[in-house]
Amino acid sequence: MNILIVGGAGYVGGAVTDLFATGHCHNVMVYDSLLYEESFRKRVPFCRGDVRDHARLLPHLRWADAVIWLAAVVGDAACALDPATAVEVNQESVRWLAENFHGRIVFLSTCSVYGAADEELTEESPTNPLSVYASTKLAAEAHLFSSNAIIFRLGTLYGLSDNYSRVRFDLVVNTLTQRAQQTGKITVFGGEQYRPLLHVRDAARAAALALAQAQTGVYNLHRENCTISVLADAVAKRFPGLEVTRTPQHFEDNRNYRVSSAKAQRELDFSTCHSVAEGIEEVRDLLNSGRLADSSNPRYWNDRHLEGRR
Repeated sequence: MNILIVGGAGYVGGAVTDLFATGHCHNVMVYDSLLYEESFRKRVPFCRGDVRDHARLLPHLRWADAVIWLAAVVGDAACALDPATAVEVNQESVRWLAENFHGRIVFLSTCSVYGAADEELTEESPTNPLSVYASTKLAAEAHLFSSNAIIFRLGTLYGLSDNYSRVRFDLVVNTLTQRAQQTGKITVFGGEQYRPLLHVRDAARAAALALAQAQTGVYNLHRENCTISVLADAVAKRFPGLEVTRTPQHFEDNRNYRVSSAKAQRELDFSTCHSVAEGIEEVRDLLNSGRLADSSNPRYWNDRHLEGRR
């Protein structure tokens, strides 16, 4: 099978590419703009390109039997910097993909499309996107409904992807861990808001396995639903002496939701391998190793990096 991994140099893409680069009898190619990366060093065929450059991308789609589509402007804050570009990359490029590719598509969306809700949410629950990011992802899903596509609504990711892709510190588990290691203190705003959490390598594994599965449609993926307060306690257990400040004031992020991944467990035999505790510990160990010259570098936050490029 010829597999095109669009966005294969990024946080999720690095882990996906590694899964196919070792032990799989497939032809793999990565297409990526290197928006956040300085180079692509893996021994995998690579084309540097933007998903909006249709003339550049189309020959690779014609070569491919399957596409894992990971390219996106990711995150509420990153999309808010330039909503028009977010629509072009996250939404319109997927519309074009659906019109020009008729093989298997694996598309990664987000549980942020649900917005805020008190009940546990399934794939049949109403959606209520509260940001440009969530709105563009939901619109992209709609473009794929008549395609041979499986859509994964991912929980908030955490952990380390691979040895080459940059770590992200704009994700709540990684954010709290980075702050704990760097400053010895963290602040919890509100704390009772829920997030569905998922290790980045579990997300990558689900995307890779989906190529051999026939199911189409939408599936939630997460490991556990966790409040920010409980998550802060988990970080504190791994940083003795950590100062944790709790305030009733909520941060500007109003999302609060819990999801069910029972459909994926039932129909795809999906299960996770990497706990939240493991994610905290591997990020902590990376920071303690000194392998990052400056863990406060803006390149580890999507919005800060993009703001610096404006």
